[in-house]
Amino acid sequence: MYSTIGALGRRLRLGVIGGGAKSFIGPVHRAAARMDDNYEVVASVLSSDPERAKTEGVAIGIAPDRAYGSAEEMFATEKAREDGMDVVAIMSPNDSHYRYSVGAIEAGYDVICDKPLATSLDDGLDLVKRVKAAGIVFCQTFNYTGYPLVRQAMAMVRDGDIGAVRMVEAEYVQGYNYALRPDEKDGAGKNWHFVPEKTGQSLVLGDIGSHAHHLVRYVTGMNLARLVADVTTTVPGRVSPSHDHAGMLFRLDNDAPGVMWVTQAGAGAVHGLYIRVFGEKGGLEWVQETPNQLFHSRPESPALTYERGGPGLKPEARRAERIAIGHPEGYQEAFAVLYADAAEAIVARKLGKAPNRLALDFPGVVDGAHTLKFIASAVESAETGRWVDCRLGM
Repeated sequence: MYSTIGALGRRLRLGVIGGGAKSFIGPVHRAAARMDDNYEVVASVLSSDPERAKTEGVAIGIAPDRAYGSAEEMFATEKAREDGMDVVAIMSPNDSHYRYSVGAIEAGYDVICDKPLATSLDDGLDLVKRVKAAGIVFCQTFNYTGYPLVRQAMAMVRDGDIGAVRMVEAEYVQGYNYALRPDEKDGAGKNWHFVPEKTGQSLVLGDIGSHAHHLVRYVTGMNLARLVADVTTTVPGRVSPSHDHAGMLFRLDNDAPGVMWVTQAGAGAVHGLYIRVFGEKGGLEWVQETPNQLFHSRPESPALTYERGGPGLKPEARRAERIAIGHPEGYQEAFAVLYADAAEAIVARKLGKAPNRLALDFPGVVDGAHTLKFIASAVESAETGRWVDCRLGM
């Protein structure tokens, strides 16, 4: 894997926003950043409560004078330090992604941001303009694109190995306990995911539909052109935008049909992210619960199964591998791949050099904007019962 120490002479200094004591995703981000030794976490704002933010920062090993009470304080203070941070990673609730991203961009920092990009399309488009104007690196952590076999599928479609894409199927089925209860509690009070102002236009689409949507775009290399959707709640007593189910038909740029189903209320379901792409010469199938295999169907020929670490993989897949065949890699490593890709792009920017083209396979700010357009279009379709154009035009 890429090393910032070899290229820059040191690790990138990372400041984190969000991901405190009760967070699931915070430790994932921090571990991913450290996995390849490209970053050191030097500053933090781990809570919207200033005192708790400082206490929790110290608890994870941040120096007391760099465990900040607010993002604004962190940006200003770190900017004045000779050893100040280089990069900001954002893993706070959805409604704060835009505000913190704007602050980081204005302060001149590169950004790694959890999805979704924002809670409105207008804010997402504004971030696209700001990132382009600032010339910074912006990584959106659609982490499933960090799996080697997802990158293999992307490269196979791009290289014409299955011919022109003719149809796509994607699904993401979860059954978390908190999503099955009508009172929408997480055991310690109101879960922020069910607060409309924090979650955005649709809970299920922003939380997991965004992953299914981006996976379709990433693997096929095409955008969704139009869709018709049913976005709803299946748990009695729950109302919009706390949707827990979405099903839709869509068409890709080349008019190939697709179908998508996502839910967080599939009682007993463990995870279930899944994609199938069929072309004129064969098909590809990837299941996140068995992520180290990619199934390749071929008409009138034996089917193939590509193994992570095995023969026949393309450079895009090889880059995302860490250990030899037979040893599984998964969710945490996929996150780390995105952090490693972003690190190479960030260091190249700092040094005024072009990064390895394979380092640019990570999702960016434009990908985040496409997802916000997808969410807005699906909600509109559900409300009107009509097909809706979901092209972003970029």
